[in-house]
Amino acid sequence: MSDTDEATQHDVVIVGAGPAALTAAIYTTREDIETLLFERGVVGGLAAVTDKIDNYPGFPDGIEGLKLADDLRKQAERFGAVIELGEVTKISVGEDGLKHLETTSGNMKARAVLIATGSDYKKIGVPGEMDYYARGVHYCATCDGAFYRDKKLVVVGGGNSAIQETIFLTRFASHIDLLVRSTIKASDVLQDELQQFIDNGKVTVHLGTKTKEIVGKDQFVNKVVGINSETEEEIDFITDGVFVFVGLMPNSQFLTGTDIELDAIGFVKTDNDLQTAMPGVFAAGDIRSGATMQIASAAGEGATAALKIREHLEGRSHPVQN
Repeated sequence: MSDTDEATQHDVVIVGAGPAALTAAIYTTREDIETLLFERGVVGGLAAVTDKIDNYPGFPDGIEGLKLADDLRKQAERFGAVIELGEVTKISVGEDGLKHLETTSGNMKARAVLIATGSDYKKIGVPGEMDYYARGVHYCATCDGAFYRDKKLVVVGGGNSAIQETIFLTRFASHIDLLVRSTIKASDVLQDELQQFIDNGKVTVHLGTKTKEIVGKDQFVNKVVGINSETEEEIDFITDGVFVFVGLMPNSQFLTGTDIELDAIGFVKTDNDLQTAMPGVFAAGDIRSGATMQIASAAGEGATAALKIREHLEGRSHPVQN
């Protein structure tokens, strides 16, 4: 990016608009630190497409993910945060000491940057997965589950999210085949809840079953081919759709080739002050290496990052220790 006066300058640019980003914006804007958030997808991140959040403090009966995300947005905007839809494609430090960002809305500069881009759904990488994306292959039960009322479904995965989303999908599907590569690793609470749907025949669990291929007919999914891990026998699961919940991957592709250090998986490394190897650039939430992948933790990190950003802007932050 060239050092031109045409680039808009901001106090803080936050890349992302999930719980960590929105919490940080609440803190910065309340202290009259001008803040712009850049979001390429859904405001609220993965929280916004989670059916129900049961473990966020202050909500004894749980809260819908979309409502929590919307309330966080409204609170940040009430204090003056500005949210723009778009994508940051590159971050660097200019000769003027400011952070320079290349975005889909043009070049801009910032005195400090918070990376809070979170994570995205992992893919299983089998034939047919991308061919039938949104035509029978899905990664968000809240978004797409209602399309499968009284239909047969396959769910792939055995962790907390897979079990939670399977339980949600029982509201619509006539039957669900749950394909688990090894064993179920979800919490005991979720497994106990799942058991009632196993007992009434709504869900059938297939342990030790790998997904080999997703097959379609007339441009829509009609079958998932599984393989028994012990016998290597192929099993056909006739289905109207398949939901994949096998974990998350960091949204850090735009940081490749920068001075910001990533771990082996692609999560952003920070020091104890949540600052990256690029001075004045911080990271918080699910994008950060070592994050717990919990909404409450993301909100806490967002608040911490905001306080550290304030120190940085006041010239009181400490250099990164290698």
